This record gives sequence, C-alpha cells and structure tokens, in this order.
Amino acid sequence: MEQLHAHEVLHMMEGNSYSESSLRAAIIEKFGGQQHFYTCSAEDMDVDTLIEFLKMKGKFMPTEDGFTVDITKVCNH
Repeated sequence: MEQLHAHEVLHMMEGNSYSESSLRAAIIEKFGGQQHFYTCSAEDMDVDTLIEFLKMKGKFMPTEDGFTVDITKVCNH
C-alpha cells in the first residue's frame, strides 16, 4: 500500500474539532486502519505514530472541546 502524505489528514481536520481518540477513528474511517503516512521528516507512520508526531510538531491547536489543525503550520509543497 502506498503511503499518504500527512497533509491529507491535516486538511481533513480543517474546520473540525477532535480528541485523540476521535481523530484516530476519523483517520481510520477515511483512510483505513492499515494506511501508513509520511511527512517531510518521517515516513512509514501508522495512525497512532502519526498523531503523536503531529502533536509533537505543534500542528494542533486547542479548541473548547479538544483540538483542531493549526493551518498556519501546514507546509504547502
């Protein structure tokens, strides 16, 4: 299976608020539980590894009921 760029997940998150568990469920629903992802600096990440990576990289911003994507921190390439 070909890896998807993490941008796919970040753009899916736009305008929505998630908890870690609801984000995990949304990624699996949209892309499948076996899908792996890559970024500019990492590859072959499963869903849980991707969420931790994006959190560590500061890609999320808090909302009243969880977090959403900080679209200003998404690179455009």
